[in-house]
Amino acid sequence: VLGGTFFLPLLVSPVFAFLLAGVVYTVFRRTRLALGVTRETCVCVAETYEPVTVAVDGSLIVRATGLKIAGGKDRAACVERYGGRVVGLDAQRIVDGVHLVSAGAISFARGLNDTPKIAAVLVAAGAFSQAPSVLGVGAAIALGGLLAARRVTHTMSERITEMNDGQALTANLVTAGLVVGASRLGVPVSTTHVSCGSLFGIGLVSRRAHLRVIGQVLLAWVTTLPVAAALGFVSWTVLTR
Repeated sequence: VLGGTFFLPLLVSPVFAFLLAGVVYTVFRRTRLALGVTRETCVCVAETYEPVTVAVDGSLIVRATGLKIAGGKDRAACVERYGGRVVGLDAQRIVDGVHLVSAGAISFARGLNDTPKIAAVLVAAGAFSQAPSVLGVGAAIALGGLLAARRVTHTMSERITEMNDGQALTANLVTAGLVVGASRLGVPVSTTHVSCGSLFGIGLVSRRAHLRVIGQVLLAWVTTLPVAAALGFVSWTVLTR
């Protein structure tokens, strides 16, 4: 029973997210092209300090214009944006707005599915009743996100695959939809695993996935579960003696 109701959803959900993200992004991309929304690249032009040469007669010679055009592969220098309008609204503004909402949806989905999994342990152990357990675990998750989520955020947003705004939005929507849907069915899934699965799918379709980082993530998934089981067994053995 434990394998079918707990372990199987945790194993299957990232694979489902991987496949769904690839399909959804392909549909979104074709829809964008059909609506005439194009991708544009913004190149930053800024002032810069240039060395000045002093001639023999005391005059100054400036060898550059004092302007700098940022190029190359630096994402901070060249930014991809969407050009065009959808139902009279700027396409980029629509993507930005929905992207923000989708981030909130993932946070809601995480609280909806991840919090009860931990709270259930406290309730089953008789440590706390249901309401204090849910509130305490939810607060702990929020605090952990504020204090120590930066490195994980960096890995998921930049290291797994290169993304533009539309691709990131697609991953968010797939993640939020799957986790909320699983919660409605009472199925426990990992929000992080589902989100990574979505990013893997986006990276495969866009051909910009960083395979070495994906391998590291998969290795972490494989090792953390048995290590956690071993630590739990040792802790239980020591505490119940």
